[in-house]
Amino acid sequence: MTQNTQYNEPTAKTQTLNYKKRLNSWVVARLLPNTQREIVARFRSRSDADGHLQLLRQRSPEANFVVAFDCQRDEALN
Repeated sequence: MTQNTQYNEPTAKTQTLNYKKRLNSWVVARLLPNTQREIVARFRSRSDADGHLQLLRQRSPEANFVVAFDCQRDEALN
């Protein structure tokens, strides 16, 4: 049986890391003055982000939080 002698492990690791980074595209962000935002957490699913948003609103009712899909992060990886 022949072996694949052209296997390049660093490339495979890089591809795996990029894929994992793209999985967490839902973010919970805190809205700050002057149209700025601070990302509080990243999630794989919208429902997980919504659940965390509810918890944050209970613990910090004076702060403004929002759930968003972070498509700019995907573009930065390419």
